[in-house]
Amino acid sequence: MVDKKIINQVLLEFGLSQKEIKKFEEEAQQSDISLENLLINRGLINKEDFYLALSRRLGIPYLDIANYTIDKEVLSLIPEEACRTLKVFPLFKIGDTLTVVMANPTDVDTIDNLRLKTGLEISPVLASEEDIKNAIDKYYKSVDQSPIEEISQIVSEDKSIEIAEFTEEIKKLEEEASQEPVVKFVNTIISYAVKNRASDIHIEPEENILRVRLRIDGVLHTFTEVAKNMHPAVLSRIKILSRLNIADKLRPQDGQFQMTVDGKKIDFRVSTFPTFWGECAVLRLLDKSSIIIGLGELGFSPENLIKFNTLIKKPYGIILVTGPTGSGKTTTLYSALEAIRSEEKNIITLEDPVEYTLPLIRQIQINPKQGLTFATGLRSVLRQDPDVIMVGEIRDLETAEIAVQAALTGHLVFSTLHTNNAATAVTRLVDIGVEPFLIASSLIGVLAQRLVRKICSACKESYQPKPELLKYLGLEEKTQLFRGKGCEECNNTGYRGRTGIFELLIVDDTIREMILKNKSATEIHHVAVSKGMKTMRDDGFDKVKKGITTVEEVLRVTTLF
Repeated sequence: MVDKKIINQVLLEFGLSQKEIKKFEEEAQQSDISLENLLINRGLINKEDFYLALSRRLGIPYLDIANYTIDKEVLSLIPEEACRTLKVFPLFKIGDTLTVVMANPTDVDTIDNLRLKTGLEISPVLASEEDIKNAIDKYYKSVDQSPIEEISQIVSEDKSIEIAEFTEEIKKLEEEASQEPVVKFVNTIISYAVKNRASDIHIEPEENILRVRLRIDGVLHTFTEVAKNMHPAVLSRIKILSRLNIADKLRPQDGQFQMTVDGKKIDFRVSTFPTFWGECAVLRLLDKSSIIIGLGELGFSPENLIKFNTLIKKPYGIILVTGPTGSGKTTTLYSALEAIRSEEKNIITLEDPVEYTLPLIRQIQINPKQGLTFATGLRSVLRQDPDVIMVGEIRDLETAEIAVQAALTGHLVFSTLHTNNAATAVTRLVDIGVEPFLIASSLIGVLAQRLVRKICSACKESYQPKPELLKYLGLEEKTQLFRGKGCEECNNTGYRGRTGIFELLIVDDTIREMILKNKSATEIHHVAVSKGMKTMRDDGFDKVKKGITTVEEVLRVTTLF
């Protein structure tokens, strides 16, 4: 960062007073951004005018690299990690001189460091910190993904690919999808997704490009953007693998296939959907080796683990697991069934779809087209002498009432609801139409959960947070927290892997009485907390204190009740 005095002098030229500068400095510090970025984002100063004025005062040229053609050959001279740490970016090399854009081109130590690292003379140029970061993200990413670039270039240059844009003939679509560059392109995406623990692959056409995004640790990242003319062939290849109708582009389709990647069998659940710019596809990756894990590895606190273990060993009652799509409900349910399955118990599940098969458990795939819904399936399952029943989701009154009757007649029932917290599950059942006295008699517990990203162990570092944050977390003034700096192991995100945060509501006599009196979710929540229930946010903050995740992650996935 350029010396603060020089920046203040430039801002005085723009008409800001010392008092205003000091005020904005304090605000920028609280927001953890630079003063100039705060003013530029607010529209109080023009970005280009500011950096040109700063350039004149420093006597160093300014360059807007957002619109500059980068010489990719020089990227290997300075590693990506060094660029991020030093806030620099190599621009071009002429003879023995390397021109480098810097957020602070007056930093003599950094210039000397770069001279030693590269063995070249360094010619510094001024650029904004934001532009440098964007250039690193863009160009170093493209170096890492050179196999994709190479394949997309081959496909782009192959004019026969474009035939699929103008014909509906199945034979030609199949020929397009079977071409070696297209097969390599799809296989490369799948291989990269599996190696980087992605849960979903998004194939998204736009006006002029085909974008591929991967959901890693619950967050979408752009993997690559390629020429739009690849879109028909890529979608056809995915449809062929999934045994879908490649000629039908106007209706949504669902399919699945299996591939072995790095010795692991991966199931892919595929969904296609027509959009304005063409069909998009989402591939859900299901790794059988990762779904069944012990309850102790899900992220339960010792206290919640004991309570939940006690709950799932009850002889009868309903246990609900709640949370949005992608919050880990299926993993929790499978892990619970794994913990209680035995030769002495008859466990039957109704799922849509059956994602993983489990030994000693009878699993049923819901098929509404054939008349097999959760409700009809559950009614039939009760005649199969079950001890434990898992219903994938309670969606309607009929399913809810049969689940309640099953619990009241001596069965242990697991199911899910889409609610934001544990207490709201009670009112959701009432909204569906279940009588409060039936809920009070059958419901024994509700587990609400979310997934948060874990700090990458390879680049984990401690830092001193602001006093206000420590006070909010109930920590002492000098307590240090942790975060990920960003490295190759975590794709420079600072996070690798996920863990659960939980809120476990045990239905005791007090809560049962509140349900009978039709009390609100808010009232039930407050009473449960007063009786010792830890909220998801508090559970998350405990993991922050232990250095497992960050405050930002917990705030990203939770809300105050």
